[in-house]
Amino acid sequence: MSQETVTPETKRSLRKERVGVVVSDKMNSTIAVAVVRRVPHPKFRKIIKRTTKLYAHDEKGEAKTGDKVRVAEIKPMSKSKRWRLVEVLSH
Repeated sequence: MSQETVTPETKRSLRKERVGVVVSDKMNSTIAVAVVRRVPHPKFRKIIKRTTKLYAHDEKGEAKTGDKVRVAEIKPMSKSKRWRLVEVLSH
């Protein structure tokens, strides 16, 4: 059995990333992102869409309404803001 060195970088789990569409950019340094996921219906097993609205930190204000963006999980910044903008994928 080989011993692997455990560093702080390898110990921490990867942060979640989601891709969604910006539905609001009217707040200061915050955007609202709608993320759609496809899940089976609990009883009938047909694939249905479920939408979740996430609030993400956008310090530079580069994302606008309608943009496709990638957001990543962070520690809580406020009551509802727990994501940050990683990149704008398309305008």
